[in-house]
Amino acid sequence: MTRDPRNLTTQADQAAFLKEAIIAHVRAEYGKELNEAKQEEIWIALAKAVMEIIAPRWEQSRKAYASTRQAHYLSAEFLVGRSLTNNLLNLGIYDAAKEVCAELGYDLADIEEEETDPGLGNGGLGRLAACFLDSSTTLDYPVNGYGILYRYGLFKQDFEDGFQKEYPDSWMEKAYPFISRREELACTVSYQDLDVYAVPYDLPITGFATKNINVLRLWKPEPLQEFDYNLFNSQRFDDAVIERNRVQDINRVLYPNDSSYDGKVLRVRQQYFFVSASLQSVIQEYQQYHGKDFSKFADYHVFQLNDTHPVFAIPELMRLLMDEHGLPWDQAWKICQRCFAYTNHTILAEALEKWEISIAQFLFPRILEIIRQIDQQFRDEVRALGLPAYQIETMAPVHDNRIHMAPLAVYTAFKINGVAKLHSQILKDETLHDYYELWPQRFTNKTNGVTPRRWLYNSNQSLSDLITDLAGSNAWVTDLDQLKKLEKYKSDPQLLDQLHKIKQENKKRLASYLHKSFDMQLDPEALFDVQVKRLHEYKRQLLNAFEILDRYNRIKAGDKVSDTPVAYIFGAKSAPSYFRAKAIIKFINELAKKVNQDPEVNKLMGVYFIPNYNVSKAELIFPASNISEQISTVGKEASGTGNMKFMMNGALTLGTWDGANLEIADAVGEDNAFMFGTKLKDFPATLDYYNSQWQYTHIEGLKTVVDSLVDGSFDDANSGMFAELYRSLLKGSPSERADVYYVLGDFKDYRNRRYDAHEAFKDQASWLEKSWINICNSGRFSSDRTIQDYVDEIWHVDKQRLS
Repeated sequence: MTRDPRNLTTQADQAAFLKEAIIAHVRAEYGKELNEAKQEEIWIALAKAVMEIIAPRWEQSRKAYASTRQAHYLSAEFLVGRSLTNNLLNLGIYDAAKEVCAELGYDLADIEEEETDPGLGNGGLGRLAACFLDSSTTLDYPVNGYGILYRYGLFKQDFEDGFQKEYPDSWMEKAYPFISRREELACTVSYQDLDVYAVPYDLPITGFATKNINVLRLWKPEPLQEFDYNLFNSQRFDDAVIERNRVQDINRVLYPNDSSYDGKVLRVRQQYFFVSASLQSVIQEYQQYHGKDFSKFADYHVFQLNDTHPVFAIPELMRLLMDEHGLPWDQAWKICQRCFAYTNHTILAEALEKWEISIAQFLFPRILEIIRQIDQQFRDEVRALGLPAYQIETMAPVHDNRIHMAPLAVYTAFKINGVAKLHSQILKDETLHDYYELWPQRFTNKTNGVTPRRWLYNSNQSLSDLITDLAGSNAWVTDLDQLKKLEKYKSDPQLLDQLHKIKQENKKRLASYLHKSFDMQLDPEALFDVQVKRLHEYKRQLLNAFEILDRYNRIKAGDKVSDTPVAYIFGAKSAPSYFRAKAIIKFINELAKKVNQDPEVNKLMGVYFIPNYNVSKAELIFPASNISEQISTVGKEASGTGNMKFMMNGALTLGTWDGANLEIADAVGEDNAFMFGTKLKDFPATLDYYNSQWQYTHIEGLKTVVDSLVDGSFDDANSGMFAELYRSLLKGSPSERADVYYVLGDFKDYRNRRYDAHEAFKDQASWLEKSWINICNSGRFSSDRTIQDYVDEIWHVDKQRLS
């Protein structure tokens, strides 16, 4: 009988199909019978079976979307996480897969662990993009993602003597059946010094309880000629593969080190590569369905620029429309103004990309010519509005011998959005104020969100089952606002007892994993106080570590501290060239060694830095956490999404009045979070008189903590890292004031509020009530709500639900 994946209506049908498919794929792929197959081979066979179910729906979705208006999400990274479990749950075949694996002598949970996290992203930016694709599919909107198929991802992090060490993330060494090569859709991307063959690899994006399948298209660069045969035959082996290596550099790693000029060139080459290939792909499809009349192109396509990395799409679309398809400048420009929307993710000056003109001149003179013309057009336009010359110069897309990507995006885009209410206000008031004064109608807010499928329904199945039982169905999975109705159970002793048991199960699961993987010894009865996010000074992992050290010192001195046992958990990667961030990692690891090896204190506290933090680890960490550390310097965090994942799983926020923390506090009530520090409206005045030396001298215990960086308490192996951290906090430099991120300034308030949180944990009934209130008010932080906002106010695409 031929396997037919299209009508699997019962679990019995699903199980029969999966069993037959698994056996067939093991035989075809490995030439084995099932009883000889390894677990890894079973996972690949199961993944291929799932792809059989996806394939007809995927093709149907492509055809349905092709002739309608679509949104295209351009992003340098997509931190998608593992696909197998997510697809099984979304397709409604998880129980059937579990049944089949058991019948064949395997545990599905073990099979799931064979999958490697795809190395396609790094932090919140990439995870947000992945959540958006999940929500778009679930809501039946024609939205597809475009990025790069990175060979080694960002990097695999390990710790050696407490120092971060970077190794290639070889995630593609094993087969990954969920990615399909589409060679027939390949195109050529041309630089002045190099032509590159861009081959699309498509990753299907399933949605929950829908037949729609969207796509994440990842571009792989390949050389036009694999190697120079004549050079190779002349035994000039290295010379024969020079061009191939140059091409493969484009997708070798995410965010190559750009501290050198060559690194900057590679970054720009990467960015242009994927936007050019993506635009060519969209134009090819447009012509297939709508012919060569581009007057309606913007009616059918809208491009969301996820931060500044894809902004070269603007001059590239101009080039394609003018040079390849014969449109005049004015018509091409009007299309661009209707096609592009821009999401800003940061107010940090160093994160607003700007590239030397010489890089563009070297790589693509024609693109530079177009950018210069856009720049001149901008100058002429705003001069006519009466702006003075000095202001025009600072606002122009090209100035200071650099191409400024944010101004280029803001000038072109019909909508510019921030990612939290506070962040969007800062953009209007400060970062992009001059542009807002010119075009206020373009600015809007789209508070970030996270998908409840992966971050609750998938990763916290016991809590999901509890919610489904109370709600009467699992409709909440696609309408998280329904959880608000369950808040009425917040004081129900039976509910709180179940919630406590679920949290303890999740803590035991995480503790078991950390013990097995890293020989860490965590007590599940302790409070899990967690900070997991990208390592940056403004995120203030150092403030967290300083308070831990202060508590350690107080215990050793016999002073009064909270006697709540606490496991302090960290997870973070530093950019390879970020010296201070790597110093903070080393300091936390030295602190962990001191605390965990001291029998006087290690029954009351432990410090655990989890290496190589990624999506799979996050899926264990969020459900197990009690406290969510969201302690960025006020005004520096655009939004944050980890705060939402913690909240959704019942952790309480210990945070500053920054990013989406404000909206979380507003949603749950300040009594159900632990907020501290100065609010943004008062912060500039606070900084005006701030001198870190005063806090260092006058706040009890702080001098001892800071001095530990240089007094021999901790060993940085003569790297100078800790001394440089010390100087940055107390002395600064000619270009930077001391303690620019207000670590010492917030220390006392943070210490007091953390004490309050740790003490509050003792009253478990009250704590669990707060936890439940957080869960029930997480609806507004679903990425489904965010995507609906994008659709209603920016993209204007229609639902295309498959029957």
